[in-house]
Order: sequence, then C-alpha cells, then structure tokens
Amino acid sequence: MELKVSKKATMATTKKKNSKKEKPENTKEIPKNTEEKKNTKKEGKDNKNLQKNKKEKKIRSSLQKIKLRDVEEEEKAPKNSEYTEGGDSEHTSGDEVHGGVSSNGTIVARAGSDANTSANDDEDNSYHSAEESDSSEDEVAPRNTVGEVPLEFYRDEEHIGYDVTGKKIKKKERKDQLERFLSSVDDKKSWRRFVDEYNDEEVELTKDEIKMIRRIMKGKTPHAEADPYAPYVDWFDWEGKGHPLSNAPEPKRRFIPSKSEAKKISKYVRAIREGRITFDKPKEKPRFYLLWGDDSSSSEKTRGLSYIPPPKAKLPGHEEAYNPSLEFIPTQEEINSYQLMYEEDRPKFIPTRYTSLRSVPAYDNFLRERFARCLDLYLCPRVRKKRLNIDPESLKTKLPEPKDLKPYPTTCYIEYKGHTDAVVTISTESSGQWIASGSTDGTVRVWEVATGRCVRVWEVGSDIRHVAWNPLPHQPILAVSVDQDVLILDTGLGSEEQQGKIRDLLRMEKPTAESGEAAIVSWLPDDKLGGLRLKHFKSVTSIEWHRRGDYLSAVIPAGESRAIMIHQLSKKGSQRIPFKLHGLPVSTAFHPSRSIFFISTKKNVRVYDLLKEKLIKRLDTNLREVSCIAVHPGGDNMIVGTREGKLCWFDMDLSSTPYKVLKAHSKDITNVAFHRSYPLFASCSEDGKAYVFHGMVYSDLNKNPLIVPLRILQEQKGKGVLDCKFHPRQPWLFTAGSDSVIKLYCH
Repeated sequence: MELKVSKKATMATTKKKNSKKEKPENTKEIPKNTEEKKNTKKEGKDNKNLQKNKKEKKIRSSLQKIKLRDVEEEEKAPKNSEYTEGGDSEHTSGDEVHGGVSSNGTIVARAGSDANTSANDDEDNSYHSAEESDSSEDEVAPRNTVGEVPLEFYRDEEHIGYDVTGKKIKKKERKDQLERFLSSVDDKKSWRRFVDEYNDEEVELTKDEIKMIRRIMKGKTPHAEADPYAPYVDWFDWEGKGHPLSNAPEPKRRFIPSKSEAKKISKYVRAIREGRITFDKPKEKPRFYLLWGDDSSSSEKTRGLSYIPPPKAKLPGHEEAYNPSLEFIPTQEEINSYQLMYEEDRPKFIPTRYTSLRSVPAYDNFLRERFARCLDLYLCPRVRKKRLNIDPESLKTKLPEPKDLKPYPTTCYIEYKGHTDAVVTISTESSGQWIASGSTDGTVRVWEVATGRCVRVWEVGSDIRHVAWNPLPHQPILAVSVDQDVLILDTGLGSEEQQGKIRDLLRMEKPTAESGEAAIVSWLPDDKLGGLRLKHFKSVTSIEWHRRGDYLSAVIPAGESRAIMIHQLSKKGSQRIPFKLHGLPVSTAFHPSRSIFFISTKKNVRVYDLLKEKLIKRLDTNLREVSCIAVHPGGDNMIVGTREGKLCWFDMDLSSTPYKVLKAHSKDITNVAFHRSYPLFASCSEDGKAYVFHGMVYSDLNKNPLIVPLRILQEQKGKGVLDCKFHPRQPWLFTAGSDSVIKLYCH
C-alpha cells in the first residue's frame, strides 16, 4: 500500500533532527534488516554536518517543490489511510499507521493491519524522501500565480487562480461555522491552524514556529541559537600596516605650557583686577517680603492670568471734614442752583459743619456707594496695558535738512505797491519779465519784475476775479475775468512784429453770438480797453489757458450743464465740454503735455480724456470742500487745497486717494502752485501765511515722492494771502495779500 508523506510531518521530523538541544522522542525506526541499519547509520554520519547548518526556510522550500507531485499521487492513494508524526498513532477504520525518521532525515511511513508484518510486505510500501535544497523559500514560486490581482475578483468564480501550468485551481469546500466549532473542540491543535487565502489551503504552525513568534512578541531574537551580544570580530589585519600615519615622536612643545596662553591669562587677570572686566553678580533673594501683600507689588514676571489690582477710590479731602473751612461750605443760593443741574453734573456731597465729631450723623449714601463700587469692580473688566517707553522723536520720519535743499525763497526782496484794495489774483509772464495783478479796486496792472515799476493799468470798473497770461512767449496777451465777462487784452509788450500779429488775432469785423433762445457766450470787440470781450450768461470765477495758447477754459459755477466753457481764440468760437458734471465746479486745469482735462468740484477731482471724451480717473479727497488745484509739470502728480486748511498730494499712477495729507494752515487755503523747473510747491491761506515745500518726483516708479516742509513766509497778522505764483525761471515766489501789496520772496 503506497502512502503519501504530508508536508507537515516531513517538516516536523526534519526540524527535530536538526535541533541540537531537543532529541527525538517517541520515534522508533522500523528497519528491514541489519544491513539496512548499517546503511542508514553511515548515511546519517555523512549528512550530519550538512544538516547542522541548514535553516528551517530551506527545508520548507524543498518540500514545496515536491508538493505538486504529491497532489497527483493523492488521487491514486486510498482515502482510508492515516498518517503518524513522530511515533504518535491514531486509530481510524481499523487501520494502524506506524511512522519513523531514519538517521539521514528521511521520513518513512508504513500501513498495515498488524504490527508483526513480514519483511516481504515492506517491498510493497513506498518511501518518500525530501531532498534538501540550497534555495531559499523566497525563491520558490507560490502555488497560485495570479500575481497582484486582488482575490476579490474571484469571489463569484469556482476557482481561486492558476497554477504554474496554467490550469485553474479550484476552490476547496469550506466548513461552515458549526463544523469548524465541533472540529476545534475535538482537535487540540486547531488553534495552530489558519487559512492561506492566496493559495486556498490550511496551514498549521509547528512548535518551533510558535516559539519564534513568542520570542518576537517578547522583544527577543527569533532564533534562540543567535547571540545578539557576540564578541566583535576584528576583520582588519593590523600587523605590518604602519599605523598611526606618522611614527614621529611627540614634539616637546606638547609637554611644555604655552607662553602665549600664559600672556593672555595674565592680561585677563590684570583687566579683572583693574575693573575693566566685570561679571554679573548673582541675584540675591529679598530677605524680607510682605506676607499679606498682593501680586501688584511683585516685580516677577508671571505667565498667563495674573492679579490686577482695582483702581483705588478717591480719598476724602477738606470738604469731607466734620468742621471744614468756610470757603468749602456752599451758600443757600449755590445749593439751590445744584437742583437745576443734571444729575451727573450735580455734586454728590455737600459739605456741612458740625461742632464736634459726636454730632456727625451716619452717611446716607454709604451703602449705595459701596454697592456701586462693587458693581463696577464686578462688571468692568481690567486689562493690564504695557507702557512703551518710546522717544517721540524716533517715530518721526527722517527727512533731509532744509539747508541741503536750497535754493528756495526765504526773504522778501521787493514789494509792489499801487493797488488801493486787496489784490485777488496775480499771474507771471512766460519769460519771467512781467507780472500782472488784479484787485477788487477794479484795476488790472502790469509790473516789471526786476524794478517793481508799474507799466500798464486798465480801469475795468468791477471786481477782478482772475487774470492769466498767455503761455506763449511771442503772444503777450492777458485774459481777465470780470463778473460775467472775460476780457482778452493786448498788453502792448513785445516787438512791432509781435504787436502786428496780436492786432490781427484780436481784430473782429462783426460780433458773433450763439444762435438759440439763450445765448451762452457773445464775442464782442472792446475798443475802450483794446481787445475782445466775451459775454457770458453768468459770472465767471476762474479762467485757465491751454499750453498752446489758443484755447481758454472758463468756469461758471451757476451755469449747471454749461458751467464750463472752452473758447478758441483763433476761430472766435466757444463750446461746452462733452462731459456730464457732478457737483459745482471750482476750478479747471489742462495737462502740461497730454490732452487731459482736470475739473475740480467741491468733493473730488475728475480727470477726462479730451480725445476719447471719457472719464479716466476720479480723485477723492475725503475732505469737506476743495478750493484750488495745481498739476505737477510732469503731469502724474497733483496737489489739492481745501477749505479745512489741509493740503492733499495725489500720485495719480499710485492710487485715487491722497498719497499725503498735510495739515498746514489753520484757515482756508486760497491757492496752490508748482514751480516749472525746481522741485518746489507752495500754498497760501487766509491765515496770512505762505508755506514753501520741497516736492521731488523721481523718474524711478519704485520711489515715492519726497515732500519736505522748507519755509513759512509770515505775512501781516490779520490779513490773508489771497494768491501765490512762482517765477517761471528762478526759485522766487510772488504773493498777493489782502493789504493791497504784492511781495517777491527770493533765495
């Protein structure tokens, strides 16, 4: 009868043979004859040295290789045969199985109905031997070859995978929970078994494997024979290698104290004795301290919440005395006046005089005041605020010194006197030789800057609002706004050729007016003053020339939709701006180099493109009312004066809000002005002061403009400065005051 040797029996017997400490017990070999015993002993001696060094994994890998052959033979073998391991026997169906282990590690199994069978019956038995292999267990391919395919894919299939030959591996019938429970009760070794889901087979752990698992759980090495504290084996051959690298003897300087170090030490000792080097003294703990004191007096820093003392109540003064002085006792009239006051303003205690302390009654509001005090301490939170000792001067921005920013106007050089009333407006000629002024006395005067001589006077007869020179040097024309008229006057300055061109420019054969029910502007010749008169339907407050000298803007605050007019001198025509106004206009300005128009209202400044006829930007001052504007010669910056005495600097490339807001004047700002070539700008106010600032605009866009206050030009007290203008070529400033005097400030 041919039997199959199971993998588990082979592993168990082989491991018992290989272990040094454990000797095989209850195992008996059944030899055929004496010759067979001799052969097995010889083979055992030959293989003894090989079996010592073989590991458990190599033995199991060799058994895995013959497993495929065992499966084929299992179909031919009878099913009623039983296996024995290590001499243990189990009785099933009347058959008895005896097994043993030979001296060379070969497992032998024999089946029979009687233990005393003859030697001839041994020839019919089949012996299976497991040859040892040097290959590790990891190199043996698993039975199932599906690779990394999840086993969930075979959940509904009849097979679990494929073997090496490509045949399907059919699933084995699993026991239900009741059968597994009954089998576990009958079998004491059931706790060793577990199911290998990948190969669909049941695996039983051996005793050695359980020992290994227990050693790992205890934090020990898996194999008991492994020594983790084995002596170190020095693999390097030190003989004749010439170590250390240098065999030279130690120098003498290594055994003698260093003289340089001794000099340094003596130098430090001398400095300590002289007091040039000091050490921090250890902090001494205070000997005495307040036993019942609170945390308010402690100097130690505490983390987290700490005790914050409540504010102390006001101590009683002289008026709380039982016999105060007569000066603290109010009269009856004063007591009656207290009743007319509000309760929070009424004094809470009225002093009373008593002859002795015994006659002082109980205080009526004692409990009420104590309750209010406790309520305040309970409801009002107390926060500890750290006081920062910061020098106020360090918070100021470091600005260059004014002396490093010269030249700028500092002293009054010339006074131009001739007007009999306040000078409202002034304007400088483009060459800087002449200056024009307008006053409320109804006259317009032209002055020579260098000498202060009055060259020309026009008697207009009404208050002058604004005067403006033509920006072209070859056209010395003056524009004057008077009530509802704008006068364009020929000053008579310049060469004869220039005068001829001006007369041709101002000549008008017949008057022109707009057609319609209400004429806005009428162009009329003025023979009396020698020029043109532009009649408007409302009063004109401000005029401004274009840089080319042909266009003139006029501001009519009461004109509603026709509040701003553009006049063309060459064609003798006028037109309204194609924009909708938002608010009452105050003043206008042309861009120095581009076709951009600025309109300032009382709340903001709007920037328009004249070619595209659309709004570009809106500048908000966030102040009460705008009074005047001035555009930087570069065209990217603007200053705005307000009625609150504040000066706003706008960087139009940066933002629509002010870059700087300067609180300069105490009263309304009347005018602001930029210098054409120097980095200077000025402002004047009704408080009688004119401020001069340094305003440098850099070509580098990463740098912000530099604004530095330079000088305060003090005028007469009580008389305001109504207008200011810079000289076009020199760092000089002209101011027009309400005292009818024009002043020139030079550097």
